[in-house]
Amino acid sequence: MNDRIQNEYFPDAVTPPGETLQEVLNTTGMTKAELADRIGKTPKFIIDMIKHGATITPATAMDLEKVLGIPASFWNNRERRYRENMARKEERKRLKKEADWLKGFPLGQMIKVGWIKKHKDRADQMDEVLKFFGIASYRQWDAIWLTPSATYRKSKAFASKPGASSAWLRKGELQGQELGCSPYDRGKFVSALEEVRRLTCTEPEGFQARTVQLSSEAGVAVVFTRPMKGAPVYGATRWLTAEKALIQLSLRGKFEDLLWFTFFHEAGHILLHGKKEVFIEGDGQQSEKEKDADHFAANILIPNSSWQKFISKEDVHSAAAVKDFAEQLEISPAVIVGRLQHEGLIPHSHLNGLRRRFIINWEI
Repeated sequence: MNDRIQNEYFPDAVTPPGETLQEVLNTTGMTKAELADRIGKTPKFIIDMIKHGATITPATAMDLEKVLGIPASFWNNRERRYRENMARKEERKRLKKEADWLKGFPLGQMIKVGWIKKHKDRADQMDEVLKFFGIASYRQWDAIWLTPSATYRKSKAFASKPGASSAWLRKGELQGQELGCSPYDRGKFVSALEEVRRLTCTEPEGFQARTVQLSSEAGVAVVFTRPMKGAPVYGATRWLTAEKALIQLSLRGKFEDLLWFTFFHEAGHILLHGKKEVFIEGDGQQSEKEKDADHFAANILIPNSSWQKFISKEDVHSAAAVKDFAEQLEISPAVIVGRLQHEGLIPHSHLNGLRRRFIINWEI
């Protein structure tokens, strides 16, 4: 009889455990009063469990095991599943009420590129986005991304479209967490940058994986995250842990010189600035630390002494001169063209034939 009852009463149900207890009593022919006597409780105690949904505690579950022969684990699991189900129902009500919060995010884009799944139900979609951000409610998103003390809010690029920018930054964070890295080693990273610089002459399939590998061996996760409409960000730098830095690149604009300058600019932040800071590039801000990173990137790509000599003696409008200079430095001609344009030495319409547009493998 007990074996039959045990097999019969292990359904994955969500009705109150008290209902199951009543069914067991009906099957065994035991009355509520008799059960109360056998476990040393009042009849009211049994009625409260059966009719009013009073909690079956672990201690009561062990008493029921002795009297009914059904394991305490069954009653504990039954109670847990029921309470969890009730909590989920309440959660769904809350999520539906708060779902207008989703209007601040580019859900269509996020779904299209596979960052989140599409759900017809508003509560399910809300749950999906909260899980993407790793938060319990929209209030935590506000606290992390929008409060006056939030590091991200200091960037004008972020402030213009916080929903889109936070989605892009969060995706990079997830990519970085998945990427295995050695503990951060400043010396190794400096050496890695020297080799990465030489990769500027290669095609994306040549430099992308190698840049990621070299950087990860030095404790820096380099990730390429699809640009998000409404997130005017070229790159970002922050520390995921005390031993793991993150460089996130969007390839906005797609020109190779923009990618390389952004990468070395972000690398400059890692080498020059604190681990508690977050840097987001895209708003043209010119703080001292941004200027430091600009100077670092410009000098590592093209040493200043070589640059001054080139612009003073060569015809900077000549594609041949640019190519010769690039060959001497062992870098892509696009890097030189980009700097010439940035410094106003040639028009932005000039020598663009030397600048490649890259298509990135977003799966790396």
